[in-house]
Amino acid sequence: MTKKKRTAYELAFEFKKKYGMSIAWRLKKNAKIIDKHLNPDENLLYVFTAQKNDHPFDFFTTAIIALTDKRLLIGRKRVVFGYFLDSITPDMFNDLKVLSGVIWGKIYIDTINEFVTLSNIDKKALPEIETMITSYMMKEKQKIKSLRDE
Repeated sequence: MTKKKRTAYELAFEFKKKYGMSIAWRLKKNAKIIDKHLNPDENLLYVFTAQKNDHPFDFFTTAIIALTDKRLLIGRKRVVFGYFLDSITPDMFNDLKVLSGVIWGKIYIDTINEFVTLSNIDKKALPEIETMITSYMMKEKQKIKSLRDE
């Protein structure tokens, strides 16, 4: 019997339940963006919620961040129409920085092209997020390096 694939919404809801201080809403709408852009051979490994901005009182740019077995996706449904999707592949990933405040924390992702800020995350979730992203990215970068060395 095959195991049913869990949707981005189910994983985001589970994260939000576990880390209730993370500011996120419109989970279903944001999750649909992630699910729409998953490739047929791509699997969700980890999903969390955050704001994609560096403004402490801007709570309107809520996003779902999904780590897949191919890349990191950031999906945000616009309020009126349309959406935003960011995709970070392991070869574009440079570094990750964690900042913990009194209530919330931030994750800074440095890529070759841009600097991504994910904010208003429950500070208890920061170690888990950092471990999931960096361990995956480092493992994939090693694979890329090995292929180049051949």
